[in-house]
Amino acid sequence: MPDSVEWEVVVVDNNSTDGTRKTVEEIARKWPGRFRYVYELNQGLSHARNAGVREAAGSVIAFTDDDVSISPDWLQNLTSHLHSGEWAAAGGRIFPVWAKPVPNWMSIYDAHTMGPFGVFDFGEVSGPLSRPAYGGNMAFHRSVFEKYGLFRTDLGRSGTNLHGREDTELGERLLAAGEKLRYEPQAAVYHPNPADRMTKRFVLRWWFWFGYGEIVQDGLPNDTRWVVGGVPLYLLKRMVRWALQWIVTLSPPKRFACIRNVSFLAGIAFACHRFQRLTEAEAATDLQ
Repeated sequence: MPDSVEWEVVVVDNNSTDGTRKTVEEIARKWPGRFRYVYELNQGLSHARNAGVREAAGSVIAFTDDDVSISPDWLQNLTSHLHSGEWAAAGGRIFPVWAKPVPNWMSIYDAHTMGPFGVFDFGEVSGPLSRPAYGGNMAFHRSVFEKYGLFRTDLGRSGTNLHGREDTELGERLLAAGEKLRYEPQAAVYHPNPADRMTKRFVLRWWFWFGYGEIVQDGLPNDTRWVVGGVPLYLLKRMVRWALQWIVTLSPPKRFACIRNVSFLAGIAFACHRFQRLTEAEAATDLQ
C-alpha cells in the first residue's frame, strides 16, 4: 500500500479451537497498529463478517478468507477505485489451487461445477460487474453498510454446514438498488482446494445447501398451484427429468452436471417442505 494510505487488518475469531488468538497477538506486537484481534461469540460467517464491519476503522472495508493466499498488491488493487464515490463495491479474481489432478467428471470450464471451489475469474480487463463478487475477494465502501445494512445472519456458513449466499445476497441487494460494482482482475487471491473437497460428495452437498439457501434468501415460491408436502410439483418433475438425463448421458462432466442439478433442486425442495411446515406450525399456534 502507498505510504499515504492508512490500513489495518482485523482478524475475527469465530470460536476457533486452535492458536488463532495467540498468533494474531504475536503479529500485532510485531507490527503495532496494523493488526487487531476480535472475538465473535455468535457462530456463523455472517456474524463474523458483521463483527469485522463494526470493528473496522476505515472508510473502505475489504474481506478475504482464512485459507487463501494473496498477492502483495492485492489490497491496493482491490480498493483503489472505491474512494472516488463512483463504485459501491469491488471484486477480484479467485484462482483455484488444486491439491491433486482434477478428476475427469469435474470440468474447470463449467462455472457451476467450479462454484463450490470459489473460482471467480472474468478475464484480465477491469470494468463493471453485473453479478456479485465472492466473499474471499471483495471490498465495499463503508457507506454501503450504513445505507443497505449488514450481511444477513440467516445466510452464511455456520460450523460445518455449507449454507452460503450471504456474500452474493449483499451484492445482489446493491445491484438491485442501482449501485455500481467494479471488477478488479489485478486483485488476485489463491484459494486452496484440498483433496477431500475434490469429491462428488462435497460438490453435491454444496449444491444442495445452495438450493436450500435460495429459499431462505427469496422465500417460498408463489407461482405454483400444485404442491406435494409443501414442494411445488414442477420441482419434482425437474428432478425426475435430470435424473433420467443422468442415466442416458455418457460424458463424465455432463453426466455429473445432471446429478448436480438434482442435488440443487433437492435442496430447494427440502427448504420448501421445511418452511411450509414451519409456516403451518406458526399458523396453528396463532389459532390456539
